[in-house]
Amino acid sequence: MDRLRKYIISNLSVLFLSIFLPLFTIASVIFLIKLATYTAIIQLSIWEMSKLYFFVLPEILFYTLPITFFIAASLSIFRLSTDNEIVVLFSLGIHPNLIIKTLIKPALLLCVLLSFNFFILFPHATVLSSNFISYKKSEAKFNLSASEFGHSFGNWLLYVGTNNPDGTYSDIFLFNKNKKEEILISAKKAEIINDSGILRLKLTDGEGYSYSKDKFSQINFETMNINDTMTANLTKYRTPLEYWKSEDRRESKTHMFITDTLLSIFPLISLFLVASIGIVHVRHQKGRVYLYLFLGLLVYYGATLGLQGLLAFYTIPVVAITWLVVTYIIYRKKIVARF
Repeated sequence: MDRLRKYIISNLSVLFLSIFLPLFTIASVIFLIKLATYTAIIQLSIWEMSKLYFFVLPEILFYTLPITFFIAASLSIFRLSTDNEIVVLFSLGIHPNLIIKTLIKPALLLCVLLSFNFFILFPHATVLSSNFISYKKSEAKFNLSASEFGHSFGNWLLYVGTNNPDGTYSDIFLFNKNKKEEILISAKKAEIINDSGILRLKLTDGEGYSYSKDKFSQINFETMNINDTMTANLTKYRTPLEYWKSEDRRESKTHMFITDTLLSIFPLISLFLVASIGIVHVRHQKGRVYLYLFLGLLVYYGATLGLQGLLAFYTIPVVAITWLVVTYIIYRKKIVARF
């Protein structure tokens, strides 16, 4: 029996990798295209693009692994059926339940990994990605360049004479006007400092003029800092439980929690359907395996998404129990009764 179990798992492993790699590649390309759209708003280096990709990696794995297992498990059993190995096993008195029991361990392990992924890793990666993009957007809001037109820096109008290769600026002029006075500042050199979303303009070697109806004053300075608070709207995050319980984006999180919970247990509660699809007698039955795989995924995902508006959190037990009962009935009538 151990050899038989190892043989089934070996077939499953080969098919799993051959299906997972193309699916993972396609999903990665789709997410990379999505990430590339951020470059229209913010400037990203190759390293920063790589960081964003690693942030979405848990999401990519979460949505590809359950589908991969379902397809690979069904096709591995179907391959044994087309080679008549399944028929030989059953003729030797081996019960179809042995196949279910063999697949329980990898399915259970995958369910645990998926649950850890969506409940622990996903909140952490989501917050990191959101904060990173927010931080980069706060930088992009203030991208200085030398031109005949000025820039806005808080309440100041700013003119840049020259962009230096080292990222600093030369020949800087700032102007601020209110009801009581007008202020003009000039500096030979300036640089931008971004401290967690708070932009600071550091001026070096300059002069400042302030004039109103009553007085006129002038100062010379070696260094002057002008702050402009541009909050990066960073999300605070301490624990995964705190993330899921917070009211921020509550509707989206509820939808995500229900969907991800059902997807996490999908490999385990679909084993009866896997056996029903994969086990066929090639002489008497037509193995419409690909059609059944497509319909199985369509029905499960459709029920998962479609019932949430009506049942809310009750969608989880309703879909899981109904799916398990229906697939078990199919398994009993289609497989156990015949083999």
